[in-house]
Amino acid sequence: MFFAACVSLSLVVPLLALVPVPIWTQPEQVHLSYPGEPGSMVVTWTTFSKAESKVEYGLLGGRLFEMTVGGKYTLFVDSGEEKRKMFIHRVTLTDLKPAAVYVYHCGSDDGWSDVFSFTALNDSTSFSPRFALYGDLGNENPQSLARLQKETQLGMYDVILHIGDFAYDMHEDNARIGDEFMRQIQSIAAYVPYMTSPGNHESTYNFSNYRNRFSMPGQTEGLWYSWNLGSAHIVSISTEVYFYLEFGLELLFKQYEWLKKDLEEANKPENRAARPWIITMGHRPMYCSDDDQDDCTKFDSYVRLGRNDTKPPAPGLEDLFYRHGVDLELWAHEHTYERLWPVYGDKGCREKTDLFNPNPRDWSAFRSTDYGYTRMQVVNTSHIYLEQVSDDQYGNVIDSIWVVKEKHGSSAWS
Repeated sequence: MFFAACVSLSLVVPLLALVPVPIWTQPEQVHLSYPGEPGSMVVTWTTFSKAESKVEYGLLGGRLFEMTVGGKYTLFVDSGEEKRKMFIHRVTLTDLKPAAVYVYHCGSDDGWSDVFSFTALNDSTSFSPRFALYGDLGNENPQSLARLQKETQLGMYDVILHIGDFAYDMHEDNARIGDEFMRQIQSIAAYVPYMTSPGNHESTYNFSNYRNRFSMPGQTEGLWYSWNLGSAHIVSISTEVYFYLEFGLELLFKQYEWLKKDLEEANKPENRAARPWIITMGHRPMYCSDDDQDDCTKFDSYVRLGRNDTKPPAPGLEDLFYRHGVDLELWAHEHTYERLWPVYGDKGCREKTDLFNPNPRDWSAFRSTDYGYTRMQVVNTSHIYLEQVSDDQYGNVIDSIWVVKEKHGSSAWS
């Protein structure tokens, strides 16, 4: 009996030893962003216990991890029933050499991430940056993700623009869906800056998952901000301030006043000469020709014309963009691709009959329901190239356009 008891015990011990113990200080969900200062990059990641925030890095081909920079973490407590805690780490790298390739990992002596690399952004106004841009990317059906992963790792893009709606939805299952999504995009976002705008699917708990997980320029937790790259001034806005008034009507007016000042600054002669392109990105479009009764299908779109049911009435964005000569507007939300002719006041400008669809609005140039994403290159001060990639058609380009403007600013509309 004693021998049998010993045998039984000896079998139990190794079985217990096989049970994996979670390493809560192991970094995950690594992603980059550009803080807007030349020669810099922000590395953001998550752990589930307290740990130091360090990035070790060095130039490709040089001594590995010869430089170390420390940062800090913030505690994010999700508002779901479990009140899950996560520690969001941020480290800013500075004095990076333009266009140089760096190898890095992040974490601490309690756990390090995989090794990644990135190319420091070129701060020259003659730089011709290449972007991939999209919105409404979920974690259950991220159809274009594999192609984007490969193209990013092939070095095809300098920046990713994700224009709202992440994971569907980041707060679900006590924010575990957000964790899954951030792990999925790590294979893109750990290699190039992943710049974001909030969408309607981030609204739960006052956009807390969005505001805590990403690290955008400025002091608004990524709700609105601007930055410069190449010959472009890029402005990211929250269209959601027009719809979620329960989080404060003052946000709508605060963004509008900030946006007005930002566009005025960008239009100073010396600034517009250096960076003539002004590009905006926001989730809900002013115009669309879908039949889903979204805001953009209505003549009195909140985003375009504002709201008269608030006190005071809330101004829309179309006149502001028009007065300050915004050249290109990038939107998401509609689960289709649509390219528009130049349009203002619901009136389009076309030179010939549209060939793409027998029943478009005057301002609709091309429409597609294929899954896909857009590539954009700001080539120089007068040319931008855009093309739409269809994932349904195995990566074929289904639409392309050159935007050519020798003259920028509000006078260009005359």
